[in-house]
Amino acid sequence: MMRQFLKRTGSWALLLTGLTVTGCNEPDQTTSTETTVQKVATPGLDVVATYPHDTSSYTQGLVVYKGQLYEGTGQYGASALLKTDLNTGKAIQRSALDKTYFGEGITILNDTIYQLTWKEQTIFVYDMNLKKIGTFPIDKEGWGLTNNGSQLILTNGSGDLFFYEPSTLKLQRVQTVTEAGSPSFNLNELEYAEGFIYANQYTYPYVLKIDPSTGEVVAKYDLSRLWEQSRQRYPNSEVPNGIAYDSDQKKWYVTGKNWPLLYQVQWGH
Repeated sequence: MMRQFLKRTGSWALLLTGLTVTGCNEPDQTTSTETTVQKVATPGLDVVATYPHDTSSYTQGLVVYKGQLYEGTGQYGASALLKTDLNTGKAIQRSALDKTYFGEGITILNDTIYQLTWKEQTIFVYDMNLKKIGTFPIDKEGWGLTNNGSQLILTNGSGDLFFYEPSTLKLQRVQTVTEAGSPSFNLNELEYAEGFIYANQYTYPYVLKIDPSTGEVVAKYDLSRLWEQSRQRYPNSEVPNGIAYDSDQKKWYVTGKNWPLLYQVQWGH
């Protein structure tokens, strides 16, 4: 099933070309104003390698931590936190959520795993053995989750990033994301790496590279080709969702909801 997103979308027309489009008015007889808009860079990406991915996994979060792949999955009755074998795509350890919870993004900070839930507005906390060690209420829906080494960073399907203190889940600041001057929207799964936040944009094939200090989208990557490859192999493949960075090996991985493959990629510049 696909989550309902009618209330969360912005202007659909802005995304049809993958770039922000600016409107213009007819000048009057005496004045003419020229406006220049800085368009967002849209570099390509290269596939370095592919790995199997479990098509039953409705991917909501993806993390590589100390060389190990972790995945958070969604859907009521099927949500779980997984420790996964990269080479086989099979779960080697699994912690299932109660059927009343819809799992969302995950992140790992200081050997502690955090997992969002969707409408239930709850964050579960685990040790590295996937043992649940805590629960926090959250003040909004949960979609994506990452961290910058000191704060948890959350999305709720809007165009904002929310920064929380990890030990108390106190909201510290909100950063609105903009693309070529226009507010972004549908921000979903997140990854923080080398000073930037990378975000999937729900229902679209894009990964946005965001400067967290300004909220500006500085690059936009198109995963359409990978999504189409996934649908050819497995027709029920849904949107791209899952970005992971192996900081030790300097490797990037992406996948999607119910995709048959996980891709190691290299972003263009």
